[in-house]
Amino acid sequence: MRKRLISDVPLGAFLSGGIDSSAVVAMMREIGTNQLLTCSIGFREPRYDESAYASLVAKAKQTDHRTEMVEASDYSLLDKLAGIYDEPYADSSAIPTYRVCELARKHVTVALSGDGGDENFLGYRRYRLFAAEEAVRRRVPPALRQAIFGPLGRWCPKLDWAPRFLRGKTTFQALARGTVDAYLYGVAICPQDMRARLFSKEFRSELRGYDAGEVFHGHVAGKSFEDPMSLVQYLDFKTYLPGDILTKVDRASMAHSLEVRTPFLDYKFVEWVSGLPSSVKLRRGEGKHILKEALRPLLPEEILFRSKMGFAVPLDLWFRGSLKDHITDVVRGERLAGSGFFDPQMLQRIASDHVSGRRDYSAPLWSLLMFDGFLRKLQA
Repeated sequence: MRKRLISDVPLGAFLSGGIDSSAVVAMMREIGTNQLLTCSIGFREPRYDESAYASLVAKAKQTDHRTEMVEASDYSLLDKLAGIYDEPYADSSAIPTYRVCELARKHVTVALSGDGGDENFLGYRRYRLFAAEEAVRRRVPPALRQAIFGPLGRWCPKLDWAPRFLRGKTTFQALARGTVDAYLYGVAICPQDMRARLFSKEFRSELRGYDAGEVFHGHVAGKSFEDPMSLVQYLDFKTYLPGDILTKVDRASMAHSLEVRTPFLDYKFVEWVSGLPSSVKLRRGEGKHILKEALRPLLPEEILFRSKMGFAVPLDLWFRGSLKDHITDVVRGERLAGSGFFDPQMLQRIASDHVSGRRDYSAPLWSLLMFDGFLRKLQA
């Protein structure tokens, strides 16, 4: 951590109000950082807004705290993001990341972030779900799982609108798969069956059976792991972390000439954490167990033991509200249909199902919008 504080210019930190960014701020204070600027992003939609928690930490650690709200109108950033990322980058949290980098750069040239904490300490909710599913997979033979859970996964309706405990379709489909394929299914924006319906017949033919699962299987082929949780952590370190999280922050920060440092990803620290058993990271359904225990003297319990929210954007609400007409126009537009990659009827169906509230297709719709923006840049 001390190495990340070596600088000839003022330092700041991103502060979401989550455990990882709060831990970074707390340690900066413990080490002795005097003037400390912290930056946070908030949303008007309460279930997406963590700014109150960020303010709580900022007050406890006496930082110079700045907050900026992100509105639905920030969707106008799409064209700018398409140019910055120079690829059809599909993570909508690029919007608040761009804004928090912009905010920080007004005051400092170096900022620290909490990226890597979830991957190191099994903090994502998906890890807890995967662990529960894996316990079933280890007890039930593959043939029996496929015979039981395969049909249940096909027949059970997908209840995006229902409480989580009633959404069984995704769990059944995961249980019918093997460990690696089940994890890919859990993290995919568009699962394999949806891609098969979304892609055009011609494009599917060009793929010649290729599937994204080949990447995951390639990473773990010939390797042994202490337990299934170590395996999925390894997959995230090879795919999600460099391909999504670090790409997102690197390009957004460089767009503002801001340097972002990640103490949780110091290679010596990662090596040490990787040697810890999964049982001290994920315990009784609680992720980051050992990290939370270590931080008890430094952070309020309200921060340490609240439900994880993540850096999510209220796309589901925006796409049914002020951006409803725009999303409909894009998926019905000539650019996506003319690309040859998609089935035009399926494009219209997912937009219609989302706008009506029947399904939550906000993530794939955002991906399509970014792809549309990428195509527009290519054709300009």
